[in-house]
Amino acid sequence: MAKLYFTITGTNFRYGDSFLEKDMKVRLIKEPDNEFDKEAIRVELEGLGKIGYVANSTRTVIGECHSAGYILDKIKDDAEGKIMYVTDNGIVGVVSKKSLV
Repeated sequence: MAKLYFTITGTNFRYGDSFLEKDMKVRLIKEPDNEFDKEAIRVELEGLGKIGYVANSTRTVIGECHSAGYILDKIKDDAEGKIMYVTDNGIVGVVSKKSLV
């Protein structure tokens, strides 16, 4: 299976993104009870908790990333990811192969 890239969005509502770096490990946690988006996938960082969400809109998904809706049924309920790029336009991560279903 091809790599599953994702964009982290919503960081400005929490801690910002200036501390995020390449190769940082993140947790991807499905949020089926999210009142705003039934396809929501929360992004957490150890020690901080929620830092944002996997982008789920054509306005927020960047590059070759997939939306949360696309990734949702391809990962376990609690999956590992790694930050690949921190750019001025957003943060790109990749889902760990061992987290795929």
